[in-house]
Amino acid sequence: MPERILVAVAWPYANGSIHIGHAAGCYIPADIFARFHRLVGNEVLMVSGSDSHGTPVTLEAEKRGVTPEDVFTEYHNEFLETWERLGISFDLFTSTHTDNHQEVTQDIFLKLYNQGYLYTKVMQQPYSEVDGRFLADRYVEGTCPHCDFDGARGDQCDNCGRTLDPQDLIGIRSRISGDTPIFKETEHFFLKLSAFEEQLLNWMRPKQEWRPNVKNFSIGYLERGLHDRAITRDIEWGIPVPISGYENKRIYVWFEAVIGYLSASIEWANNIGEPERWKDFWESDQSSSHYFMGKDNIPFHTIIWPAMLLGYGGLNLPHDVPANEYLNLEGMKLSTSRSWAIWLTDYLDRYQPDPLRYVIAANMPESSDSDFSWAEYVRRNNDELVATFGNLVHRVLTMSHRNFEGQIPHPGSLDDMSQSLLDEAHQRLAGTASDIRACRFRAALNDNAMVLAQSANRYLDRKAPWKEVKTDKEAAGTTLWTAISVINCLKTALYPFMPFTCEKLHHMLGLEGTIHDQGWQWSPEATIAGTPFDPPTPLFTKLDESVADEEIERIRQ
Repeated sequence: MPERILVAVAWPYANGSIHIGHAAGCYIPADIFARFHRLVGNEVLMVSGSDSHGTPVTLEAEKRGVTPEDVFTEYHNEFLETWERLGISFDLFTSTHTDNHQEVTQDIFLKLYNQGYLYTKVMQQPYSEVDGRFLADRYVEGTCPHCDFDGARGDQCDNCGRTLDPQDLIGIRSRISGDTPIFKETEHFFLKLSAFEEQLLNWMRPKQEWRPNVKNFSIGYLERGLHDRAITRDIEWGIPVPISGYENKRIYVWFEAVIGYLSASIEWANNIGEPERWKDFWESDQSSSHYFMGKDNIPFHTIIWPAMLLGYGGLNLPHDVPANEYLNLEGMKLSTSRSWAIWLTDYLDRYQPDPLRYVIAANMPESSDSDFSWAEYVRRNNDELVATFGNLVHRVLTMSHRNFEGQIPHPGSLDDMSQSLLDEAHQRLAGTASDIRACRFRAALNDNAMVLAQSANRYLDRKAPWKEVKTDKEAAGTTLWTAISVINCLKTALYPFMPFTCEKLHHMLGLEGTIHDQGWQWSPEATIAGTPFDPPTPLFTKLDESVADEEIERIRQ
């Protein structure tokens, strides 16, 4: 029976372009996972959207002298184009700036309030006398009291991952004017997180499928004790509080944005004309939800969002939260403020999407930070994609087309070496599937799929069909048919990682339909002798080593 798989992907702030760190943190792993499960035949719903109400959006708008909606609209449209070009296959990529999202958010707010999980309290909030207003969390920064990182925000420290309140910051300052704000009293709504501490621990401790870094961080967070958190702010841009008397306050982004997974699912169901369909992914015990994000978002998805779901009732808690660590660039932390980044729009203007998807997957920061370098990108492109996989395909198909009338050769009886390679293909395809299911994407690619490509190349070198064809054409046909069968297997195994390339290869093999039509299945018998195919074209482009230096110089400019 097919599984129902909800793939919930972190919502990017609509205040700037997407860079490779974002792609490695959540978008490429989520897409690999979703594409695989669709091929297996599972029902998949992959959703996300632009976080349009975050204070980074308003900060960017103030810097430009435009409205937050202007900024949000610009980047939301850019995101949509980027996902299409990179092959990120969302079922719906929406935004928090929709009537639907507002309705769902206010519904959750009211239910939590009516059940006693929200309450009002007067609190101290930073107020800038220079700016003449209260400062939301991301409008202030200072030194983190836990790790001494100077640059922590009023809601979180990106260095150690701890959630913060503005009062926690040492040397607090306004990000607008640079002045030191005072703290003034203001009334806000609080989420009673403390009420869920024991429930969350009991739910989390048995989790075997969670990555150790995610589980250990979250349990440690809970064991230190949960504190209630304010969920409203004195701002104008955002979702209004649905209670009379609080018209000048807005529901704060950290509470609102995680609701987007649910609201996007509801919007998707309405869009396909089946308004109740979202319940299949949120209420059924036959479904599981998988949340993809970077490590800075772990507590919001393992603690705060589950607490909200427990308080609301009747909705599934996360099954897995495969958060990635950080991707660095040329040995240094990515920095948008210093423009030390590779922007996806810039990359896609000059290179193909699949080599980037491949390089990121091969070096994905699953359990520790990893590093992207242009030298490594060029090496993997040339040595692994061009020389290993691409060359395997090109020489096998070229030789077959030239010597067997443009058709897949007819095999004779298989010797032990040929049968062993086909047996390995079965093993590697199963291993790839097992690793992708467990969100071990590096292992799926490096230890299974590409190992099979290397084995196929060794097989060709040993069998030497370019020699066989001169003395024993049937033996050469058997060798080439075996290699084509393995290439057909590789096409499936590598599809979640490189969908554009593998779809091209599918048609190069003379096959009809799409890889999705075929599904996650393979057998040697699927390689039908006599099938005509066109002369092959290269799958990848070899890059000059000078590209690495040129690209580093582009970043530094």
